[in-house]
Amino acid sequence: MSDISSKKNTVDMTTGSATKHLLLFALPLFIGNLFQQFYNMVDSVIVGKFINADALAATGSCGSLSFLFFSLSAGLAIGIGIIVAQYFGAGDKRKIRETIASSFYVLVISALVVTAIGFILARPILKLLNTPEGPILENAVVYLRTTVCGILFIALYNGVSSVLRALGDSKTPLVFLIISSFLNVGMDLLLVIKFDMGVFGVALATVIAQAISAFISLIYAFVKVPYFRLSKEELKPNRHIIMHSFRLGIPLAIQSSMIAISLIVLQGVVNTFGHTAMSAFTITSKIDIVVSMFYNAISSALTTFCGQNFGAKKYDRVKGGYKRGVLFMIIYNIVIIPTVFFLSRQIVGFFVNEPEVIELGIKAVHITCFMYLALALIYVPRGTLNGVGDASFSLINGITEVVCRVAFSFGLTMIPVIGQMGIWYATGLTWLFTAIICNIRYFSGVWYKKLPKPEENLQKG
Repeated sequence: MSDISSKKNTVDMTTGSATKHLLLFALPLFIGNLFQQFYNMVDSVIVGKFINADALAATGSCGSLSFLFFSLSAGLAIGIGIIVAQYFGAGDKRKIRETIASSFYVLVISALVVTAIGFILARPILKLLNTPEGPILENAVVYLRTTVCGILFIALYNGVSSVLRALGDSKTPLVFLIISSFLNVGMDLLLVIKFDMGVFGVALATVIAQAISAFISLIYAFVKVPYFRLSKEELKPNRHIIMHSFRLGIPLAIQSSMIAISLIVLQGVVNTFGHTAMSAFTITSKIDIVVSMFYNAISSALTTFCGQNFGAKKYDRVKGGYKRGVLFMIIYNIVIIPTVFFLSRQIVGFFVNEPEVIELGIKAVHITCFMYLALALIYVPRGTLNGVGDASFSLINGITEVVCRVAFSFGLTMIPVIGQMGIWYATGLTWLFTAIICNIRYFSGVWYKKLPKPEENLQKG
């Protein structure tokens, strides 16, 4: 494999402008997040308009569970991407290919195990979460069991996309995501409206779109990216790389799972305050998701940038990436905070017409929007520390969010003068405390002092 062919479809972030690398990498991710939200909205509209409200409730009730089941493959894929980024920065082409080979064993076996667990335990878990008996429960079971059958395809897609991003290519995964989104919407319309397949049709459409996207991404990788063209020797599983993938990936998966569980607990607190609070919380959560799309894109860019430079032992560039990430977040928040604050009535009113929900939503937005910078400052150290392979940080991050969200939501809402507004104070304070802990972890220098350097990993492999 020539050096020229190796450089196709890759971006070396160990040289050149860090600002340019981060922004060019983050832009496709940001656009991809927008497409994902567009699909989610269209999917909900199709279910609500062309099936019924019970079907919408059934698919909605599976959201947190789906997130939990999918978090393992997502975490492992990120971990694999971190390893690839570090080897890419270190210039070790052989180890990159061995990591890619080993990643298939890691992702496929893990996906099959999680699929079996999700399929078997779908009904018991949904009952445990007090999903209403009757059509909602039955539809939820069908939906969850069908969608978990797509975990293998999600794992393969995430694996390829994570490796491509680790090599500096964030544009190609965006193309795969756009294709998958349009396929999903098209299959939804066909199976739900044309063939009247109901909730099963919605779930099947998702699995079909995921499968096609996975196969397209694999074909692209093998044809266009030389690192994916593996010899028989390289196809042998590498025990060290497999264990390293789990060491990095499982904490990331646990972090996502813990955050999902804390959000389920918070939703339970919200539900005790009735319809108005539930509606307002749903709206503010959607606003927070849209606002944080930029944060997530910068965080992912930092993971690749810091991973490559850590692998190249350019630690000053890692620190420079962190500083630029903070600067990007400050500039973005100078714009987004006053925008959300002063347009809060229009934004909340876009979702609902009920005056009481709008008024509560405005108050809630005014609380959380001033904590957006704190939320942003979680994503910067998260992306940086993930990039250098600080596996312990993921657990610290997850535990902090769980403890804060549960403690603040229960504690504040029990204070009479605060009441239901404690829901949003809890959210803001959780962001603030988590941001403090994350940045303390970064500035402690543990990632630099104690983590094994990339050359040590190379020797072990």
